[in-house]
Amino acid sequence: MYGNTPENTGERENPIAFTWDWVSYESMQKLEKQFHIHCVEGDVGRYVILPGDPGRCEKIAAYLDNAEFVAYNREFKTYTGTLLGEKVSVTSTGIGGPSASIAMEELYRCGADTFVRIGTSGGIQEDVLGGDIVIVTGAIRMEGTSKEYAPIEYPAVADFEVTAALRDAVRELGFRNHTGVVQCKDAFYGQHEPEVKPVGYELLNKWDAWIKCGALASEMESAAMFIVASCLRVRVGAVLMVAANQERAKKGLSNPQFHDTDQAIRVAVEAVKKLIERDRAVENG
Repeated sequence: MYGNTPENTGERENPIAFTWDWVSYESMQKLEKQFHIHCVEGDVGRYVILPGDPGRCEKIAAYLDNAEFVAYNREFKTYTGTLLGEKVSVTSTGIGGPSASIAMEELYRCGADTFVRIGTSGGIQEDVLGGDIVIVTGAIRMEGTSKEYAPIEYPAVADFEVTAALRDAVRELGFRNHTGVVQCKDAFYGQHEPEVKPVGYELLNKWDAWIKCGALASEMESAAMFIVASCLRVRVGAVLMVAANQERAKKGLSNPQFHDTDQAIRVAVEAVKKLIERDRAVENG
C-alpha cells in the first residue's frame, strides 16, 4: 500500500546477531541503525506521531502524503511521509513508559524534535465518556520510568505549543473533548483489580485521590514521555481517546464503550499541520 512494507523488505528480522546481555552502551553507539527502532538519521522527520499499538501505524500513515514503511523491530514500527511538504513520521512505542522512552530517545538521535502521542485511556471523572477526546496538559507520575530521569518533584507537563495545536484542532473538528491532567501507571490490572493486589490499600486510596484532584483519565505513557521530552529539550503533547469509564460503571451509569481511534488520529494530524505552519511562520520572521 505504501511501497516498502514489512513483508517485502524483511525488515522485521533483527539483523543484530548478539543479545542484549552482551551489548555495551559503547557498542550500541557504533551500530549503523538505532538499536531498537532500527532507524538512522534521515529516516524520520522532525515531527513524529507516536501511537502505542504497531497496528495503528498504517492507519495513521494513510493520512500522510507518500507514506512509506521504514522499519519494524520489536514493538517499534515506523512509517515516514509528508504533511504540507514537511517530512512527518509515525512510530509505535508499545505499552508503557519504558518502551516509549526508548522510542523517543532513539528518534531524537535520528533528528526528531516534536512528538505527538496518540493513545487510549479510561475515564476517571463522571463527565468523561467513552468516545471523548482528552488533550493532556500534565500527567501524574505513578510510574517508574520518569523517576530514572527526574526527581518526583519535577512535574510531567506537555509542551504548550503542541498542546495548543491539539486543543485548536479538536475544537475545529468539533469532537467532544476535555483538557487537563491524566494519571499514568505501570500496571493495567493494578487499576482494574486493585482489591486483589497485596498493595490494594494503596492503589485504592490513591485512585480516590486522583478522582478528588480532578484527573480526567488514566493511561500508561504520557508521564514518562513528558519527562523525557523535558530532559531532551524537545516538544511533546498527547491526545487520548477514552475507551470507557470504570467510575460510571461502578455507579450504574451509562458507560459507552469506544474503540475507534480515528478521531484522535485526525486531531493529531491536524495539530501537526498547525505546528508546521506555525514553525514556518516563526522561521520566516
